[in-house]
Amino acid sequence: MKHDYLDQTFGLAGRVALVTGAARGLGYAIAQALGRAGAQVVVNDLSQDACDAACARLAGDGITAHASPFDVADAAAVAAAVSQLEEAGLFIDVLVSNAGNQNRKAVVDMTPAEWQALQNVHVNGAFHCARAVLPGMGKRGFGRIVLMSSVAGQATMPNIAAYATAKGAIAAFTRALAVEYGASGVTCNALAPGFVRTDFTQGLQDNPQFQSFLSTSVPVGRWATPEDIAPAVVYLASPGASFVNGHVLAIDGGLLARM
Repeated sequence: MKHDYLDQTFGLAGRVALVTGAARGLGYAIAQALGRAGAQVVVNDLSQDACDAACARLAGDGITAHASPFDVADAAAVAAAVSQLEEAGLFIDVLVSNAGNQNRKAVVDMTPAEWQALQNVHVNGAFHCARAVLPGMGKRGFGRIVLMSSVAGQATMPNIAAYATAKGAIAAFTRALAVEYGASGVTCNALAPGFVRTDFTQGLQDNPQFQSFLSTSVPVGRWATPEDIAPAVVYLASPGASFVNGHVLAIDGGLLARM
């Protein structure tokens, strides 16, 4: 009886989930968690080889996974990929827009092209992916969109202005989608992770001063792991979160709570 309740409330059997930037790091952990909850997973990244390798690892975990390499910043590529998936019978029920990039520079040292490169992946990428899957979700009367914001969208530090701006925009886009498509059976929420130990944050991990900051500023006193973040995506995609809409969930060990 206990397992029946968990399956009915948090299980994702029969669902298809597209996770962008899923070949490694946080995206891979999210794909793995969704797959373990019963979903078929579509693994996106830039490289076919990287997607194939991730799918093979997921298959070793008993997860049905499909590779779909494309650049989220390319609207035509995103639309074509979703069409190909639908032609193959893979209709996206859950979108996790996780793909991202970073470029730590002071504002005056950043070129317009460098600034735009971050907006193209984080903000435009989320827009392109949502725009591609929303018609099908609306037609079927069900959809779960989970976008990736950040604590940097609410509180920032030097040299990440482009990233912080993009993540703030993602939080606003989350609310816009929630309001615009909630009546269609589609919810949209976002995660705002704190500092997660992945390749993406290697520069910070190698900085002794930052390590000292993290140990004193994060109440739990440690880095997050991808596995600390991924279960929240399972929840937001699940039947149990059907009335959660337009929310940005900070998963930061208490960082934003501290004065």
